[in-house]
Amino acid sequence: MVEKSLKAIVVKITQEFAPKSHNLIYLVEKSIIELSEEQLEFFGILMKYQFEGRYPGYSPRIPLKKEIENYLLKAKESLEWLSLKL
Repeated sequence: MVEKSLKAIVVKITQEFAPKSHNLIYLVEKSIIELSEEQLEFFGILMKYQFEGRYPGYSPRIPLKKEIENYLLKAKESLEWLSLKL
């Protein structure tokens, strides 16, 4: 959902089709929104696990339950923040 939200922001700003990219950092750059270092770092983490579903040979370290809960919370916060940009 973060990727889709970023693509929607890119479309809103550029008035063009969204790029065919799954790279969240690239989409942030195309969207011209400013992220904190913490947000950028988190989007990098999200990308790592997003690639696992797209590329079968890729397998990142499985996070601990506490990390997963933290990632889920940050993902929800990111989606809320991104929705304000639409």
